[in-house]
Amino acid sequence: MAEVHRAYGHDLLSLITFLVGDQALAEEVLQDTMFAVWRSAASFRGESSVRTWLIGIARRQARDRLRRHHPQLASDAPLAEMASSAPGPELVALDRADAAQVSKALTMLGTAQREVLAVALGGGLTLAEVAEVLGVPLGTVKSRLAAARTALCRVLGQQEGETR
Repeated sequence: MAEVHRAYGHDLLSLITFLVGDQALAEEVLQDTMFAVWRSAASFRGESSVRTWLIGIARRQARDRLRRHHPQLASDAPLAEMASSAPGPELVALDRADAAQVSKALTMLGTAQREVLAVALGGGLTLAEVAEVLGVPLGTVKSRLAAARTALCRVLGQQEGETR
């Protein structure tokens, strides 16, 4: 378990922190994740990579913890309707935004958008692996990523307008 923690702990903590939005809570969830890995190690069948399996466990642990705390969740349905595949001002906004602005903007996204961004970008997985981890179709992953990108750019654009 120490070797698993050394090899994957930092990446898992980053992912979990991104999902739950709180460092202390993320550390607790990482402990829960490592315990769950230890308990279910015999059930690993090798159908996916170890990394994908661990990310799936971490994601479930984070979601379970968030459910117990009953956070206020926003629906991502309206965002999916507004998603555009055309390049837009988001690239300009991202280029101008500093890390603090991006971090603040990420906290304003809905859970589904933060989750798909965390797994896709933070986990370094392919879209197919993200779909497997999240338990959703590949098309849903793509639409959630597009919605997250649009929402993130909108928030960053608003932040930029507020600082002018």
